[in-house]
Amino acid sequence: MPSETARHARLTEQDARRRLEHERTARQEQLRALAEAGAGADGNLVAAQEEAVRRVLAEVDAAFERLGTAAYGVCEGCGALIPPERLEILPYARCCVGCRARTQ
Repeated sequence: MPSETARHARLTEQDARRRLEHERTARQEQLRALAEAGAGADGNLVAAQEEAVRRVLAEVDAAFERLGTAAYGVCEGCGALIPPERLEILPYARCCVGCRARTQ
């Protein structure tokens, strides 16, 4: 059984940076696809989708800034380490699952 420390170990900076770069690239591709589809689609729907993608890009940029400090991977709500499994799925996460659920 893994120790508490092993279960809550941080992602390496290299792994986190790679995941964040993947997120950024994927979201930029989404914006390009939305721009291409925009002419023949519902303008309000495309605008809402673009806004959502831009919010995620802003979160990714903020995560890159935290990556250069000890703040990356630390929950902004409770100060605990965000489990690496969560950061693997959502590398720009600011909060652990418990704190995120309380803020929604």
